[in-house]
Formats: sequence, structure tokens, C-alpha cells
Amino acid sequence: MDISSGMWMALVLGGFPFLGLLLWWWNELWYVLPLKMRQSPTGAKLPPGVMGFPFIGEMLTFLWYFKVLRRPDDFINAKRTKYGDGVGMYRTHLFGSPSIITCFPAVNKYVLQSDDIFTSEWPNVDLMGPTSLVSVSGKSHTRVRSYVTNVINRPDALRRIALLVQPRIIAALESWAQKGRIKAFDEANKLSFENIGQLFISMDPGPLLDTIDNLFTGLLKGVRAQPINIPGFAYHHARQCRQTLDAIFRMELEKKKNQSEVLTNDLMDGLMQIKDDEGNKLSDQEVMDNIVSLVIAGYASTSLASMWAIYFLAKYPNVLQKLRVNIYQHRSIFS
Repeated sequence: MDISSGMWMALVLGGFPFLGLLLWWWNELWYVLPLKMRQSPTGAKLPPGVMGFPFIGEMLTFLWYFKVLRRPDDFINAKRTKYGDGVGMYRTHLFGSPSIITCFPAVNKYVLQSDDIFTSEWPNVDLMGPTSLVSVSGKSHTRVRSYVTNVINRPDALRRIALLVQPRIIAALESWAQKGRIKAFDEANKLSFENIGQLFISMDPGPLLDTIDNLFTGLLKGVRAQPINIPGFAYHHARQCRQTLDAIFRMELEKKKNQSEVLTNDLMDGLMQIKDDEGNKLSDQEVMDNIVSLVIAGYASTSLASMWAIYFLAKYPNVLQKLRVNIYQHRSIFS
């Protein structure tokens, strides 16, 4: 009996480390080994790295750096320290998929400019809707993208947008100056969404716009989360936010349809008037999906860009002075 117990104890003590090693190297055996056994005609090699445990990969380490330490760069720096800079690429396993991290400008540029090789996809595209610009392809994509490009990116459109947002920005700057001390991100975030509300649905600041802002904040968190539709998870909350946003935008659509004459000229108005070659307009769902996807695509990036612009202009007064001179010299453009 004692010998049998000792054997079982030895098996358990010896088995746990073996099982741990097997789990740690499972992704390497499953994904990497078959690739290494193939003979690449170009002699290409996989970048260095480790893919972690089955299913979760390196997500625990990733979340540790991002959520706990609040130092996301250190996740990549740890790999650079361990494996060296090399070509600026490392293999890993994140969000349930084998992945390659690139951290050199030249490599990032190649990836971002090679649309035929690397396609951009949102993690949870269903939250933006099946008929949104990021979900459709072919003629449907071309039709909406052409309109959005004309409305937002053409020089005359940019001038119209600048004239619309300039008074709000000036008023905000004056308000910030009176406060003396501000949280740049919060103020830039608020200002950005007020401009989006005006440009997209002609909505002035107020309780309803604040509600929409909060709903988009919840939606954004779900777009980048694991698609776990259980109460308490970000994805589940994002789906609820999307349903509420649909209800609000549907109400705004009905208001515009019931107007005897066109009183506004915003993005929603334009999307409602788009026609294809056969004269068909976008459905209400298509209009709402594209409003949501365009807000998600530009909201956070605009807020962050504005925040960093405020920060660096405050940090470098000489650059701020040059900007003032430049604006004064080209003041006719903004008048």
C-alpha cells in the first residue's frame, strides 16, 4: 500500500510539470511545428516569439501589461529584450488567434499599404451592422464610400466642416482658458462628440447627445472585446448599447422623413438620399449602420489626436507661436 501510494505521488509530482510544459508549448506544436516542417521556396522563417497556452495564448500577459500595469509598450519591449530587435516582428497568440506583432515603422508601412495581402477587419464587426461600410463589399461599398469621401474628404467639404466646427472650438478654448486647469482628454472628447453630433445628425449639445456619447463609449469597448454575450461582459453591454442607439437613430430618421421641407444638411440627410444605378435608396438600417460605423471609426481617433495636439502645443510654446503666425497669414481661408 505504501509503495503504491508512493508511485502515485511520484506520478502526480512528475506529471504536473510535464502537463504544464505540454500546455505551454501546445500552440507551438500545433501552429509552428507544421510550418517549420515545410520547405519554404524563399527560405522565409517565422519571427521569434512564443504562443503560450491553448486558446488563451499570451492574453494573460497582454492584459497584465495593458490593464494592470497600464504600460502597453512594455509588452512589446519585453519581447525586444528577450529576442532582440531583429526585423521588428514577433509571433504570439492573442484574442484566440495566432498573431504576428510588428513594431518597426518600415514593416508597419508595408503592412498598412499592402491592401491586397493584408485586409483590415474589425474584431466584432456585427456591432456596426451587416450593411455598414466596414461589412459590405462590391457596389454597395463603392456607393457609400464614394458619398462619404465627397462629403468629408474633398477640399470644399473640408472647408465647410472647418467653418462649422470653428466657432465651437473657439468657444471651447475660451472656456478652457477661464477654467485654468483642464483634463485635456475629457474636454477634447466632449468637444469632438459635439462636433460629430452636429455634422452627422444636426444635434445640439444636451442630455440626448450626452446619452448617445455614453452609448458609443460602451459600444467601442465591445468592439475590441471577446464576443462573449453574457451579462457582465463588455460585448453583451455593447449589444445593448447598439440596440438603444438604433432606437434613437430610428426616431431621428422618422423626424427627417416627416419634415415637409429639408431643414438640415448633415451626413444622415445625405445617406438617406443616396441612390444606386437603379434608383434605389439606402434602407433605414443601412443608414443607421453606416452612421454607427463612421462614428466608431473617427470618434476615438479624433479625440486622441486633439488631446495630443493640446498637450504638445502647451509643452512647446515656440511651436504654438509658429502656429499662430501661420494661421494669421492664412486667415482668409478660415473667414
